[in-house]
Amino acid sequence: MRGRARAAALQILYLWEIGRTQPLAAIEAYFAEHQPDAGEDVTAFASRLVLGTIGELEELDRSIERHSRRWRVDRLAVVDRIVLRMAIWELRHESETPAAVVINEALELARRFSSEDAVRFVNGVLDAVRRELEAGRTDGPASAD
Repeated sequence: MRGRARAAALQILYLWEIGRTQPLAAIEAYFAEHQPDAGEDVTAFASRLVLGTIGELEELDRSIERHSRRWRVDRLAVVDRIVLRMAIWELRHESETPAAVVINEALELARRFSSEDAVRFVNGVLDAVRRELEAGRTDGPASAD
């Protein structure tokens, strides 16, 4: 279910980025045209990914640039940029999904919608983001139990 929702979110974000469509209109149009039978779980997760990613675009792009050595976000292929943004957002906000699963799903999207070179690039960036997030979680203040 989540894999299908991630693929839908990628395509919706592509519509949004290329066509400058309003996010909610892009979500509705995508599901009406491409997945009219999608269940609430798919549409809800895809919508959360789309709206969350758009809502934190600047911060996500800074994270990509910080971890992508010599690459500005605007120089990346649109699909690669979207895959990275979505996965970083998910790593930050969907903590019930293991990081390895999020990264693997992002690699599958890159493989399906981009290229093998993109897969290696996406893997490197996301692994660096994962390490940074894990270090931040372990370096934070101890919880009071």
